[in-house]
Amino acid sequence: MAKVAVLGAGSWGTALSIVLADNGHEVRLWSHRPEQVQTINESNRNDRYLDAALPPEIRAYEDMGEAVRGTDAVVIVVPTKAIREVCRKLDDVVDRKTSIVHASKGIEPVTLKRVSQMISEEMRQCTYEDIVVLSGPSHAEEVAMRQPTTVTVASLNEEEARLIQDLFINESFRVYTSTDLLGIEFGGALKNIIALGAGISDGLGYGDNAKAALITRGLAEISRLGTSMGANPLSFLGLSGVGDLIVTCTSTHSRNWRAGNLLGKGNRLDDVLDEMGMVVEGVRTVKAAHQFAIDQNVEMPITSGLYQILFEEKTPKDVVEQLMNRTKREEMDDLAKQLMERYSC
Repeated sequence: MAKVAVLGAGSWGTALSIVLADNGHEVRLWSHRPEQVQTINESNRNDRYLDAALPPEIRAYEDMGEAVRGTDAVVIVVPTKAIREVCRKLDDVVDRKTSIVHASKGIEPVTLKRVSQMISEEMRQCTYEDIVVLSGPSHAEEVAMRQPTTVTVASLNEEEARLIQDLFINESFRVYTSTDLLGIEFGGALKNIIALGAGISDGLGYGDNAKAALITRGLAEISRLGTSMGANPLSFLGLSGVGDLIVTCTSTHSRNWRAGNLLGKGNRLDDVLDEMGMVVEGVRTVKAAHQFAIDQNVEMPITSGLYQILFEEKTPKDVVEQLMNRTKREEMDDLAKQLMERYSC
């Protein structure tokens, strides 16, 4: 049995805590909200974020130092905008060498840093090479119900990845390992952009044809940018690529899809974010990916169109028309060519 601190008591942090508790670990779930901590400890529930009974092995903490003291692993599950602040606090209170895992999906605007890079910059207590990311097609609601779910943990340190695989894996939560930290993080972050687009498409009343095209061409954009940064193109055909795209673009569980759906129905961005009541990572990631595309000179027309909708007040219908009237081109210019060039004899 391990002692594990989970930092972030939102829906995903709570769901991962349930997985860890089911595996017999002592789980310390940290929240900065005193009333949430009290509710969890008194009722074994966190209904604001997840409608599920919590195992008794989960105890909530408001004091981060108390939560992480003596732990074998710390799992960071907070929005990307809070990563740096949380990691600075964590670095001050961690009292021993511990595995650092994150399950947050996003890219920091302006700096264009991935979550693992932000963590390593803010924490003296760990190195970039040892950080582990957990990502894949995984709605918190279904994980909490113990429905079959499969994810990937990635780290440059294969031993750390295997340790975290052992920590989480069970009969309903299957875990694979990878050493492509960059590719797994990019796939998990950038799929939120395409999920916004899928929601917009549905909000406009378009059908399955449009959504299938959006997902497929979205994958081309994700792989194009990721491989330009050095990611393994095969990662985008795996769980954190195709897998996460499918689940996030086709389900009402996805907050990015729900936000896009409201935008497609004509709602303003500020009103959508207020109505959601939770962080919509795709909005921040669109801004970061748009800048990435410019800096890397990578063509990302869907991302560019979403940027125009979110930050330049262009209408969704105008962007759809713009995408449909782009210059003619051949299809096999993206992921397939990258794979052929990389793995041809």
